[in-house]
Amino acid sequence: MEVQSILVVCVGNICRSPTGERLLRARLPGLQIESAGLSALVGSAADGRSAAVAEAQGVSLAGHVARQFTPALGTSFDLILVMEPAHRTRIARLAPQLLGRTMLFDHWTGSREIPDPYGRLAKVYESTFSRLSAAADAWALRLRKRVDG
Repeated sequence: MEVQSILVVCVGNICRSPTGERLLRARLPGLQIESAGLSALVGSAADGRSAAVAEAQGVSLAGHVARQFTPALGTSFDLILVMEPAHRTRIARLAPQLLGRTMLFDHWTGSREIPDPYGRLAKVYESTFSRLSAAADAWALRLRKRVDG
């Protein structure tokens, strides 16, 4: 399957998924890349600490507005990238037909989850950003190979 669109999913859609979305957009121009949350803080901007850490690395989360994941939304994307195995399980319960297109954001880095930094120390936000960035690099490498042949 050719990937033309990616939905990045976490819980609140204010820390990990907006950061992952913006990192992937920078690495994969031309693809439709958006984000959502399984328990989204609908209408909220990106978390201030996440935005500050991203900004310090040259990534803007400006203009982000949190939205709720729904099965209909998920169906409109080729690939759904989640932060934790429990997120994949939850999507499978909500929309079993989406399980085959739902993978971990850090699938290619050897890790098995990107922990939620929300409300934690600044160094946790920095670690989360680093992990998201490495995972975005890995996805971009693999998806570009498929596109470039």
